[in-house]
Amino acid sequence: MMENRNVLKATGILAIATIVKAQASCSLKTETHPSLTWQECSSDGTCTDVQGSVTVDANWRWTHDKSSSTNCYTGNEWDTTLCPDDATCTENCCVDGAEYESTYGVTSTGSSLSLDFVTGSNVGSRLYLLANDSSYQGFTLLGNEFTFDVDVSNLPCGLNGALYFVSMDLDGGASAYSNAGPSYGTGYCDAQCPRDLKFIAGSANAEDWTPSDTSANSGVGGKGACCAEMDVWEANVISTALTPHTCTTPSYHSCSGDNCGGTYSSTRYAGDCDPDGCDFNPFRQGNESFYGSGKIVDTSSTITVVTQFVEESGSLSAIKRFYVQNGVVIANSESTIEGNTGYNSITPEFCSSQKTAFGDDNIFSARGGFSGMSDALAQPMVLVMSLWDDYYANMLWLDSTYPTNETGPGTGRGSCSTDSGVPSDVESSAASSSVVYSNIKFGPIGSTFDSSSVSDSGSGSGSSSAQISSASSTVASSSTSQAVAESSTAAASSVAAVQTASTQDSAAAATTSAEAVETPASSAVSSVKAQAQSSTTASSASAATGSTTKSKTCKRRRNKLA
Repeated sequence: MMENRNVLKATGILAIATIVKAQASCSLKTETHPSLTWQECSSDGTCTDVQGSVTVDANWRWTHDKSSSTNCYTGNEWDTTLCPDDATCTENCCVDGAEYESTYGVTSTGSSLSLDFVTGSNVGSRLYLLANDSSYQGFTLLGNEFTFDVDVSNLPCGLNGALYFVSMDLDGGASAYSNAGPSYGTGYCDAQCPRDLKFIAGSANAEDWTPSDTSANSGVGGKGACCAEMDVWEANVISTALTPHTCTTPSYHSCSGDNCGGTYSSTRYAGDCDPDGCDFNPFRQGNESFYGSGKIVDTSSTITVVTQFVEESGSLSAIKRFYVQNGVVIANSESTIEGNTGYNSITPEFCSSQKTAFGDDNIFSARGGFSGMSDALAQPMVLVMSLWDDYYANMLWLDSTYPTNETGPGTGRGSCSTDSGVPSDVESSAASSSVVYSNIKFGPIGSTFDSSSVSDSGSGSGSSSAQISSASSTVASSSTSQAVAESSTAAASSVAAVQTASTQDSAAAATTSAEAVETPASSAVSSVKAQAQSSTTASSASAATGSTTKSKTCKRRRNKLA
């Protein structure tokens, strides 16, 4: 998928390494971040524009020799001369600037960000919201709400337009590891403890690197990068999921080999993070008529998505979801699963009863549960926006039956065929797919949309106390959202939002894609965090069929390696 980057046609230009003996940046390619405007809202409903920008993850970038244009990494393999070991590789290699539209299919206009699926040899992308060149935008979600518009009408089975938060360091690890920093998209981590990252904690991940048998761009190294992850939105035109993932240690930390756990390791639950999460997928929870094209939440047109992180006595008590379309606020659907009925928000009780009803291991609770997630949400997290396909499980965990050979409660996640989502198929037949994220707003609960009335979610019992508790008395009439959001217990008067510190608040995560930098490589408020995917050791078809756990076992975006 990636073009040969062994030689860059640049005459007499030497790469300028900004950092020595740590993950460095070079300047053969000019880095110009696409701008993105978002809004910070206050408790009185007024919202103020914030001028931000986005940067593509370092894993997608051209990685080459600091003193020339020779690739350090080509296809899915490291150059053994430049990278015989991690230390030498780190000293020799750098990541370079990105050409966003021509290489990655990323464009922005005002408050809108569009991600194309296939652009030349590049597949998908993962981007982070920047506060400035030295800091990711940080969002303190606890006690607040996050709202955005999304258009998934051009995302068929097998694709995932994902918007989420991770506990990456706001400075991308620059102060701790002297790496290239946020401007170059460094420091990613998530609850899968991804091992397909080319650099971990500022050091190359070349040792024990095993190229993928199924992806021409990816592999698995000897180290992984872990942190807490809040999946606000993972979706296509068929299905959607809202999922918190806890870690015993929420902030950025590295792991070694199969002790990392997650999608990339032989023992899924060996690490200190929860790779499965506690997910709310309306289809999986029994309501097959709620989300989709022409359904209650109609994916054929733009959707406003509202997520509230309700705080009680300083701790997370619930994660609530509303949708807005055509000026109407739609309460989330209720679960109709036996033993897990009546819930339409993620709460400790929902998670516990859902794991029992589905027969899933409760790793969410074992790795900290709501208490651990509360700790993560109380610190600034980094916003990740991505588009990816799934080399491990063909995205069946999101939009089909998974595992494919089971029929019990929780196995149905969407109406896509179990034969769908094969990357080689979707990268050909759905190459022109895209997702658009826009109108991001962040502030106290009830501040980002008009909460005056809520329509029935179509779950059978209508709006319950779990769906809506008295709407906020005054809220700004958000430009694209008109309708009801609940005022969750306290109006969370403090915005607790932006922090542009360049200290370490760990977190990172997000999507897969092939970068292509000309001839060379392919593959939010003051602080933000993100996520990643793909196990590259088994064929996607056999992995999907052979999995034994029913929870979201394979949801990780392959981190494109160039």
